[in-house]
Amino acid sequence: MTWPAGSAHGEGPLEGVKILDLSRILAGPFATTILSDLGADVIKVERPGTGDESRRWGPPFAPTGIAAYFYACNRGKRSIALDLRDGPDRRLVLDLAAGADVLVENFLPGALDRLGLARAVLRERNARLVHATISGYGNASSRSSWPALDFVVQAHTGIIGVTGSDSAHPVKAGVPIADLSAGLYVVIAILAALREAEATGAGSHVEVALADACTSLLANQAMNVLIGDGDPGPAANTHPSVAPYETIMAQDRLVAVAAASEAQFERLCTVIGAPQLTRDERFATNPGRVARRGELAELIRERLATRPAGEWVRALNEAGVAAAVVNSPRELFEDPDIRERLVTEVSDGQHTVAQLRTPIRFDGRALSPSRMPPPLGADDAEVRDAMRAGPQES
Repeated sequence: MTWPAGSAHGEGPLEGVKILDLSRILAGPFATTILSDLGADVIKVERPGTGDESRRWGPPFAPTGIAAYFYACNRGKRSIALDLRDGPDRRLVLDLAAGADVLVENFLPGALDRLGLARAVLRERNARLVHATISGYGNASSRSSWPALDFVVQAHTGIIGVTGSDSAHPVKAGVPIADLSAGLYVVIAILAALREAEATGAGSHVEVALADACTSLLANQAMNVLIGDGDPGPAANTHPSVAPYETIMAQDRLVAVAAASEAQFERLCTVIGAPQLTRDERFATNPGRVARRGELAELIRERLATRPAGEWVRALNEAGVAAAVVNSPRELFEDPDIRERLVTEVSDGQHTVAQLRTPIRFDGRALSPSRMPPPLGADDAEVRDAMRAGPQES
């Protein structure tokens, strides 16, 4: 089996794992970026001339002219431009698949078959290949042929239905959680399938559907429906089963306060100078506090209004009660802890661009920064020349 050696090999626990990435937009590329950050060698296949659609999803754009969106999920990879309808390019994909450990794709059902890249063909070339498919609604679903974008999937799966201030104005989550959750699940599935292939010598096909992944995020809300008898609607910044667990206005700005146990509620009341609330029969139990959430929040707000949010946040956390100011993304990235732990820089020698790290640490060490997300087709010559030259790695 052949795989072109190249400059994108990473350092990490997945060093030596070879991934052929035929996916585009977000869920698949997000997954393969995580795998790249963990040390895998990822070759991204893109359409000649246009490449991944997210290269153009701006503004804003990086100094390279590529959309910032693309930079969220494509660092550390090699890019080759191939037309899968073209015989020689398709044969190159098959040759790469023969030497890969993992192939990731998000084509609609039947598309790979029509291109001559059916699962059986791939397996014949490489029995150990882990074939990972990210679909919209599931290839066995009645909706399998429907297009699926994150916003629409959030609507379909009820995420929008439980997000917002009231049932008349439900809103989507502020990040593409259907894509991101599917990407995370497919990483888990790939790692499990690689372990199985190592043990058995046989690859497998794993699939994650955006709709399934997003539905799984309903978590406790799903159980409230499956076990309870209601249909939860938007709850703004409150929790359907715990109180106080919401945003409350301090003297200068909103504070998120979460007291998830009786002990935490007692500490909260002590810190804000209202210990009598713990003896008030209306708030003596969590069900009582949930039932009278508005009354309790107003009493807490009266106390928080006497001091700036930052002072309350420090006092509450030091007492063992979780609290935070409600940051904007810009404010978040001004926080020194966040910048030290999660922000890194990558460079191509001409441009330097900030990136978010994959938030995994091994023995306290962050993952090493990988290289800049690639220009379209940046590694064409390297990969094609290596494949023509014969076996590189097996």
